[in-house]
Amino acid sequence: MSPVSSSIFLSRLQGLPVLDASGDQVGKVRDFVTQFRAPGRLPRVKGLVVELLAARRIFVPMARVQSIDAERLSLAGVIDARRFQQREGETLVFEDLFDRAVVTTDGKRATIFDVAMRGSRNRQWEITRAALRETTAKRFGFASRRGALLQVPWSEIAPSLAAADEATDRKVAQLADMRPADVARELHDMAPAQRTDVARALADEQLADAFQELPEDEQVALLNTLEAERAADVLEEMDPDDAADLINDLPEEFAEDLLARMEPEEAADVRNLMQYEELTAGGMMTPEPVIVAPDATIAQALAALRNPEVTPAAASMVFITRPPTDTPSGRYLGAAHIQRLLREPPSLMASTVIDTAMRPLTPDADLNRVSRYFATYNLVIAPVVNAEHQLVGAVTVDDVLDHMLPDDWRGDQMDGIEPGERADDGPDRRPDGGSDEQEVD
Repeated sequence: MSPVSSSIFLSRLQGLPVLDASGDQVGKVRDFVTQFRAPGRLPRVKGLVVELLAARRIFVPMARVQSIDAERLSLAGVIDARRFQQREGETLVFEDLFDRAVVTTDGKRATIFDVAMRGSRNRQWEITRAALRETTAKRFGFASRRGALLQVPWSEIAPSLAAADEATDRKVAQLADMRPADVARELHDMAPAQRTDVARALADEQLADAFQELPEDEQVALLNTLEAERAADVLEEMDPDDAADLINDLPEEFAEDLLARMEPEEAADVRNLMQYEELTAGGMMTPEPVIVAPDATIAQALAALRNPEVTPAAASMVFITRPPTDTPSGRYLGAAHIQRLLREPPSLMASTVIDTAMRPLTPDADLNRVSRYFATYNLVIAPVVNAEHQLVGAVTVDDVLDHMLPDDWRGDQMDGIEPGERADDGPDRRPDGGSDEQEVD
């Protein structure tokens, strides 16, 4: 396609059908891939991300685009059907640029809501202009009026974006070695625009770990700032029980869209957990405990527990079932404590050291029963077995505590309030509601 003299605003192309050389629809426009260049040079539009009808996303170079109009985008030649992977230094227009906060060269604060590309003489495409919504003053946390709309040359916002990218890179580097709870606290304390930029720059696994430490309302708000495909990737990295809790807090249509984008196996685990009431063993359990077959040796059981991806709580016990050893498993036979496994010869079968005194939980056991169970057996993980005697998951003590604590305990933690302390507390209160202060007549 020969470059055109007029600019094309890219939001008008989002979702358009993409036709192949024979005129058949192969997918739709999902995004455009750009590359920032040296100061003074306009960003280059490298190509577009096309979502095939099979829901897979591929990259198509701009050289393959034959024509663009208001109703369709047509391709020429052979396209590469390999799954799209964003590379270092690439920026997605809709996912990474839209809603970015910027400052124009004359000092106006605004956010990007569209950009325009234009063909150059050397048959390349460049981002030439940006459509902005000016940021308005706020009163009592709300905008006093809708911001004015601006159209500016790209050069008027390029310095601001460069400075923001450098700040984001520095912040991501600072977060690299932090514990998930500390990363969550940092995200909580950031301004909304910076929080969004940093969240988009973090690796999926690190962002998922931090998500699980945020208050539920902040999880929902931050998830909504991510492009749907990225949000689904983050949910896949979360513990299935935490992902199920988060999805239950989303609007039904949005939740179903995210589940459809997740890998089928991960989505199946989450859907399975969503069938249980939240404050039950089934609603709190993880479907991925450590399970071995009856003929596994103690050495093999310990090797499974040493997997670095297994949490300390989950590594305290191995469950023995008939095949299959994925949940829902074959017939549940029992569980062996890691302390017992460490004291026995490695060549013995793990099934010979099962704790026969410990009865499993049922999926419908309520929070009160689950907490008493943990106290009775002095456990940090407990098996959950259904009526068909299948192991369907395991509850860990951190999930029990999460549901026993006040609903706002994560918010308190984000605000630096220590356990047992409230910002508005007066005298220390006893559990029975009394006070340590004595009345004075």
